[in-house]
Amino acid sequence: MNQPYVRKITSAADALSARVLAARLTAAAGAPAVEQARFLTALTTRVRESLGRGGAELTLTADPSAADGTTLVRAVVAPVSAEPGRTPWQLTLACPGPPTCDPLQPEGPPEGTHAEAVLAADEGTAAVLRQLDETEEQLRLHREELHQTNQGVLALHAELDAAARTQRELLEAERAARGEAEKARRLLNFLADASAAVTASLDQEAILRCLPDLLVPEYASQVDVWLFDEPDAPTATHSAAAVTAARCDRPQHAGPRPGELPGVDDLPPSALSPDRPLLCIPLTVRHTSGVLTLTAPGDRFDADTSVMLVELARRTAIALDNARRYEQHRDTAEALQRAQLTDLPATEGLDLAARYLPATRGLNIGGDWYDAFPQPDGSLLTVVGDVTGHGLRAAVIMGQLRTALRAYAIEDDSPARILTRLHRMLCHQQPNLYATAVIARFRPGDPQVVWAAAGHPPAVVRAPGGSVRVLDTRPGVMLGVPLPFEYEDHTVELPPDSTLVLYTDGLVERRSQGIDPGVELLGQTLAAMGDSDLADLDGCAESLLKSLVHDSERDDDVCLLLCRPVRPPERATGVTPGPARKDSP
Repeated sequence: MNQPYVRKITSAADALSARVLAARLTAAAGAPAVEQARFLTALTTRVRESLGRGGAELTLTADPSAADGTTLVRAVVAPVSAEPGRTPWQLTLACPGPPTCDPLQPEGPPEGTHAEAVLAADEGTAAVLRQLDETEEQLRLHREELHQTNQGVLALHAELDAAARTQRELLEAERAARGEAEKARRLLNFLADASAAVTASLDQEAILRCLPDLLVPEYASQVDVWLFDEPDAPTATHSAAAVTAARCDRPQHAGPRPGELPGVDDLPPSALSPDRPLLCIPLTVRHTSGVLTLTAPGDRFDADTSVMLVELARRTAIALDNARRYEQHRDTAEALQRAQLTDLPATEGLDLAARYLPATRGLNIGGDWYDAFPQPDGSLLTVVGDVTGHGLRAAVIMGQLRTALRAYAIEDDSPARILTRLHRMLCHQQPNLYATAVIARFRPGDPQVVWAAAGHPPAVVRAPGGSVRVLDTRPGVMLGVPLPFEYEDHTVELPPDSTLVLYTDGLVERRSQGIDPGVELLGQTLAAMGDSDLADLDGCAESLLKSLVHDSERDDDVCLLLCRPVRPPERATGVTPGPARKDSP
């Protein structure tokens, strides 16, 4: 269509002709049925409206588009009479291609065209309706498919929500399990550390002192221990829960509300209850010896914590029982040890001083001894010995050695031969027990002292003036070592006012240093003393102990024997001595 089609519309017939031409034009251009129907319906509506206003002028054009090859069918309806504010109405329809024929005739459509056009319009309308029906069916199918999709999405959302809820529950359960495991680990670690602390000492007071340090403030706000063997322990001062725990021999809980603690009895509400919960645990090993009372750090005791506290109380009871038995064993051994230490004999020309200190740590009591006794020939034997092992057995063996040594000394006054016989006896009677010993023999008026040693620390001699000598001659083997051995006698010059120091290794040996530094310190301490200090032999013994032991805790007994020959007093001759001669400078 090269020329535009222009026609005035003043009647319904004109409007119908215009619609027919527009229908032919859009059909020739290949417009889709729905778009064609919309175009024609809009054009018809606009033309019908213009008839009520005196008519209009219709212009139809079909212009090809250079861009994509489509044809733009444009309809312009302009009113016949110009009215202010009114503009021509236009509508454009894009068709797939150019018209296949010229649908317009200059003289107008032939007769009968209107009827055919109406019928064709009905067919077009029917085609549009069919297309609409098909579209509606497709829409229905799509709507149903969309509904099913929505149902599936809803179901998927529900599954995802359930999975998320399950995952949250699992995470919460895992977090709770981890918390419980961490709490259990923390309680077990604390129980292990606390058990090590209460069992590290054999002193009841030390055990009781460490409990508050361990438990306050995390596990208890206050700790009280009631021991039944405490002197003058008034029962009235203890809580009703503690008395009930002692009577029933079961842990008791008292507080404003029930504790529901495993293995713990809740006292009835009628019982006298404190402001804060109490946990009273009996200290039981073979029998109940006391009650541990704990005041809660908060408003109640945790169930898992209470189980740990009950176990800690059981281990504390074992530690207290061990400490009590140790003290009894220690007291018995020390009493036996001291009972076998003889009083030093008064000997003319020889001063003696001795000290014995029991070990303060562990069961290391009962192995060290000293002895001094006169012989039938007037000589004096001094002995210092140390039995391996500790406790009652060592004290008993020490007593047997002391008795055997005195018996052998009656038959033979040689220190070496006495040690040889002791060695044979110990090998025969106690094959798994050993001992060290040193024996020194003093004869009145003889400056030479005979001595022999069996695996014992070396004796130390301080001469007048302060020089010190260590008798480091190699000693014989320890008594009881399973091999035959003959000990040898040695002599040392010991003029008057000299001091012979015999001792056990507890005086000089330290775990981290050995024995040599201690022997050296002993010699330095003796050398630093003046002759006047050694005149008081008991005071000298105390000074030596203070310098070498320092009043510290000891792992071993300490025996110290000081022997000091003195000048005999000058006998009166009846001659008045002359004046002292003054030497020339």
